[in-house]
Amino acid sequence: MARRTEIDMCSGPLFSKIIRFTLPVMLSGILQLLFNAADTIVVGKYAGSEALAAVGSNGALINILVNLFIGLSVGVNVMVARSFGAADHETIRRTVHTSVTTSVICGIFLAVIGVVFARPLLKLMSTPDNVINLSAIYVQIYFLGTPATLLYNFGAAVLKAAGDSDHPLYYLTASGVLNVILNLILVIRFHMSVSGVAIATVVSQYLSAALTIRHLMRMDGPAHLDLRRLRLETDILRQIVRIGLPAGLQGCCFSLSNILIQSSVNSFGSYAMAGNSASANIGGFIHAALVSYDQPAINFTSQNRGARQYRRTTRVLVYCVLLTLVTGLLLDGIVLRFGSFFLGIYSNDAIVIEYGLLRMRCVLTFYFLYGIMDVMVGYLRGMGYSVMPTVVTLLGVCVFRIIWIYTAFAADRSLSTLYLSYPISWAVTIVAHLICMWITCRKYWFHPNTAES
Repeated sequence: MARRTEIDMCSGPLFSKIIRFTLPVMLSGILQLLFNAADTIVVGKYAGSEALAAVGSNGALINILVNLFIGLSVGVNVMVARSFGAADHETIRRTVHTSVTTSVICGIFLAVIGVVFARPLLKLMSTPDNVINLSAIYVQIYFLGTPATLLYNFGAAVLKAAGDSDHPLYYLTASGVLNVILNLILVIRFHMSVSGVAIATVVSQYLSAALTIRHLMRMDGPAHLDLRRLRLETDILRQIVRIGLPAGLQGCCFSLSNILIQSSVNSFGSYAMAGNSASANIGGFIHAALVSYDQPAINFTSQNRGARQYRRTTRVLVYCVLLTLVTGLLLDGIVLRFGSFFLGIYSNDAIVIEYGLLRMRCVLTFYFLYGIMDVMVGYLRGMGYSVMPTVVTLLGVCVFRIIWIYTAFAADRSLSTLYLSYPISWAVTIVAHLICMWITCRKYWFHPNTAES
């Protein structure tokens, strides 16, 4: 029998269960963003525009290093969910222990890379001289927390695959509260500027990781974590990498294209950087809400495919796309209507706010397209197609944006032209994914072997 906090994904009404599963995921994503938002708000208000630019402009660099390994958690997610659907408890146990071991090893590796190469990488991004010292401090301290970041993400992937999206939310709530408290103490009371917000973020990440691992150790059933069984099982690791590596590479390439865009934004000066950072942080809350539907797309699809409930997987796709569209249009409208107010939370500078509004009008108006694209990718991965959606997304988003920077933006060096690369690339990629789904998945859409209740 399923636990109270776990959702039976293979039987019963789908729509209500998708909403029940997604809401904690959505709130978890928003809480993760509050880590960065608390950082940027505190430094913007109490440490100035240069500190705001230093903290806010590092997201693309951090993501390009972290996303490759975070992507492996998608492999964990799919394997555990499919094994739950097929009632393969031994594979679940082996996957849990291999994934936790992998997260520790990869986290330590990332911490070393981030600390050693922070400044050279920031120079490659054309970070201005008046910002680079503060940026390097923030990045180096931040990467000391990557072992905790990976531990939390891999552990949360196991819990969500089992149908439990509540506990990751609880643990992020606790760490989020700690992050805000430490931000206020270290920056306002002790005047530690960017080092203060970085330390606050790292400490809060270790709290969420510790709580997640503690929960796995106290669980009953096949997902129980026993520290004595921690090891790398090569056959399991190969499957995790086969599914998760394409997702990680996609995240890295996304970040690479965003680094090129960030470098282009940097060429407009620190005010443009600060406005871009503030707008991106606000848009991040919409992003968190929209990409939360990727989780039910992966987990519900994986479990039902493991249980051979093929038509049920089709309904998962339809419901997730519709919910993404409605959520995106609603949130886009709210943010655009009150854009100046939201930007004013991050900065009192009128020039910074004007730059932020420009990005909002060009990017956030069409953010629902990104959410739909992400749901399609999640569905395809849940159905077992990991490489194909990655290749399509890389070509449709990353390669397209790089070409755009060296053609359209080179011909018209304006921020509006640069920002339009976002919605156009999303639309192109959605069309490509629709074609791929029709070719590969339509045999499942009309499959007669289904046992829905």
